[in-house]
Amino acid sequence: MKRLAWLVLVLVTLSGCAAIPTNTQPKPIGSKDNKSSNMPAAPEPRPNIDPLTLVRDFIEATASPDGDYAAARAFLTPEASKNWDSKNPTIIETGFSTVPVPTSQVTQDKTQTIQLQGNYVGRLGSDNAFVPQLGKLDVPVKVERNSDNQWRISTPPAGVHMPQNLFNATYKRVTLYFYNPEFTVLVPDPRYVVIPPATSIPTRVTELMIAGPGDAVRDTLVSSLGPETQKFSDTLEADDGALEVNLTNVGKDMTPEKRKQIVAQIVKSYQGITSSRVRVLVDGQQILPDQRDYRPSDVSATAGEALLALNANLQGMLVSDGTVRSLADGNLIKGPAGAGAYNVVSAAQSLDGSRLAVVARSGGAMRLRVGELEQDLSEVDLTANTLTRPTWLLSSGPKEPGAEFWTAVNGNSVARVTRSDNGSWTAKAVNVTDLKDFGAISELRLSRDGTRAAMVISGKLYIASVVRNNQDVALRSPRQLQPTNLGSAVQSIDWLSQDVLAVSSSLPSWPVTKVYTDGYRIDRYSQSNLTVPVGSVAAAAARQVQVIDSSGLWSASDITDVWRASTIRVPSNALVFYPG
Repeated sequence: MKRLAWLVLVLVTLSGCAAIPTNTQPKPIGSKDNKSSNMPAAPEPRPNIDPLTLVRDFIEATASPDGDYAAARAFLTPEASKNWDSKNPTIIETGFSTVPVPTSQVTQDKTQTIQLQGNYVGRLGSDNAFVPQLGKLDVPVKVERNSDNQWRISTPPAGVHMPQNLFNATYKRVTLYFYNPEFTVLVPDPRYVVIPPATSIPTRVTELMIAGPGDAVRDTLVSSLGPETQKFSDTLEADDGALEVNLTNVGKDMTPEKRKQIVAQIVKSYQGITSSRVRVLVDGQQILPDQRDYRPSDVSATAGEALLALNANLQGMLVSDGTVRSLADGNLIKGPAGAGAYNVVSAAQSLDGSRLAVVARSGGAMRLRVGELEQDLSEVDLTANTLTRPTWLLSSGPKEPGAEFWTAVNGNSVARVTRSDNGSWTAKAVNVTDLKDFGAISELRLSRDGTRAAMVISGKLYIASVVRNNQDVALRSPRQLQPTNLGSAVQSIDWLSQDVLAVSSSLPSWPVTKVYTDGYRIDRYSQSNLTVPVGSVAAAAARQVQVIDSSGLWSASDITDVWRASTIRVPSNALVFYPG
C-alpha cells in the first residue's frame, strides 16, 4: 500500500512538470540534471521481501518512468543503478514469471539468481514508435544482500522491461501526420508518449512532429516543416481555450500553399489529442493572415481526404464463377468482364471507379487485363503461374483516373503496372529484396494513400513501407504483425482505414480482426455466424466490412455487430472487394 500511495502521489506531482524529451527515455524536466526538486524520494522496497518478490516488484515499478525510473531504481544496488540503461521500454506480456535458479545453500544466503521469464510483445524505438518483437523472455537477474541484509538487484535486465498492462496505463498512442512525397495526402504515423503529466502531451507531440517521420517511414513520408524547425514556445492552451502551437525556423520558401500544408499537418496531428481549436503560430504570429484558428474539417482539402474517400455510388464488387458482379445486387456488371469473356480469377476497381484490372485464367497461366470499367480490357505483357488480386494506387487528383496498380507475381516478386501517355500499360519490377527470405506472397494490398503495403506471406501478416526514388520503387522495413495471435493462418486482408487492416483467417478464435499497422493492437470482430476459414474480406472507411466463408457473404459495421447474411448467393471461393 505504501508503494501504491507513492505512485499516486507521483502522478499528482508530475502535473506541474515541464515537457520531457522524446529522443531519450521519459524524464521530467525540473532542473538541468532532470531531477525534479518537487519529486518525493522514491521509497525503499518493502523490508525483508524475498528475491522472487523483489524482482517482480522491480518490474512492476517501471509503471512510473518519472525521475529516470526512480521507483524502479530503488530496487537496485547503487552500482547497478549507475549502470542501468533506462532507455525506451521493452514491452513484455502481462503474465511474466520469476523463477529461482538453484544454487548452493552457502551462496544462496548472500546471492541468488532469479530467472525472469515470459514473452516479448515489442519495444519502443528511439522515435517512440512501437516495433513488434518476437521471442521468449528468459533473462537471469542477480540479487545480493546489502549492508542492511536486504535483497537488492545487482544485475538487472538490460533496459526497462515493462508489462503490457502497465505500458497501456503509462503510455498514450498519438497519431502524427506527414505527407506522401507528392504532398497530395496526409498519412498517419503512430507513436507513443508518456501520459503524465497530461498537460505536456501536446508539447511532446510537437517535438516528435518536428523530428520528422518515424524510422519505418522515414524514406516514405515527408514533412511540411523545414529541417531547422524548432519550438518557439511550449504547446499550451491559450486563455481563450485554443491550443497554441508556436514554431520558429519552419522554412525559407513560405508560400501560401506551404503555410496551408503546415497548418493541415499540425491540425491533423492534434485531432486525437484535443477537441479545442488549434492555433498555428510562427515566431508568435499567426501563420496565415486570413484565419487564426482551425479544426480538422478546415484542413480536409489540403489533407487530401477527397482523394481517399470512396464515392457513395461505388458500392463494391464480387468475382464469382469467372465473372465480375455488383455487390449492390449481385448482378453482372456491364461489359466483357461481367459477361464472362475473360474467365476472371480476381479483380480490382480503381479508387475513382472508372477502371478495372483483372487477373484472368488463360490456358494454364494467369494474365493481367486492364481498361475502362465497362469496356474491353487490354492484356498486359505479363504472364505468370500465379498473380495476386490487383491493388490500385491513388489517383493524382480528385477527378483523375487510376494510372498504376500492383500485383505479386508467382509469389516471389511484385510488379507495378503503369499507364503511359499513349494509353498503353507496362509492367515494371518492384524491388522486394527485403522480402526475399519470407516466403510466398499470396495477398498484396496497397494502402489507399499508396505509402504502405500489407501482405500475406506464407500465411503470416506483414506490412512494409513503399519507398520511391530515382533508382527504383521498393518495399522496405517489412515487419510481421500480431504473430502470436494470427500465426500463419491469415487468409485475406484489406485496408479499413489508413492505419488499420481488416484481416480474415482460418482460426476459430480470430476469424476476422482489426489489426493496427504498428502491430500493437488487435480487435476481434464477432465470431457469431462465421465458419472458418474466412477466405475473402473487403473493407474501407465508412463502409461495412464484407467477408465470404463457406456459407456465403456476410457483413458487419463494427466489431460488436453480429454478422448479417447477404441475400446475394456466392460460392465459398468468391471474392468481394471495394475500390482500391
